[in-house]
Amino acid sequence: MDDLTRLAELIKARNRLEVEITSLIGRPAQIGHIGEYIASKIFDIQLQESATHKGSDGNFKSGALTGRSVNIKWYAKLEYILDINPAGLPDEYLVLSGPTTNFTSSRGQTRPWLIETVFLFEAHELLKRLSVRNIKIGVATSVSKQFLGESEIYPRPGNKRYVLTDDQHRLLALFRQSKL
Repeated sequence: MDDLTRLAELIKARNRLEVEITSLIGRPAQIGHIGEYIASKIFDIQLQESATHKGSDGNFKSGALTGRSVNIKWYAKLEYILDINPAGLPDEYLVLSGPTTNFTSSRGQTRPWLIETVFLFEAHELLKRLSVRNIKIGVATSVSKQFLGESEIYPRPGNKRYVLTDDQHRLLALFRQSKL
């Protein structure tokens, strides 16, 4: 029973942190909502009032993409997938991703909330490229490693449509791997 007692203590601590995070971001402390909040601050995005807005999470307020709608995703691991709803496409997909994994099993592994890489996809171009390859569009749509590389904006600038400022690099680095 010592394991259960310790687990209960850890869950209570986690719940306290979730209350603090929710207080800060104004939405439940889930990876998707937190990713949207982080992206809104770093990329100057005005988030939709409703977290259930069809197709986009907000619009860029400044820079090269001013006014364009964006769907923000945060995946704890880079698994070469993207959830796409073809019935509600934004102008852009902004994907925050944790590290790649080589594990075949999740047993004993953690999924820390890290941002190691950021990708920016123009949605219609993405769908066009996927359809040429006959990729099924929907939940967990497969995106090739090559296309990810071409769409990367952080830490390596593979996508020339959006170049990060030094300040954006610094802010994203706050969420990179550190010793856990």
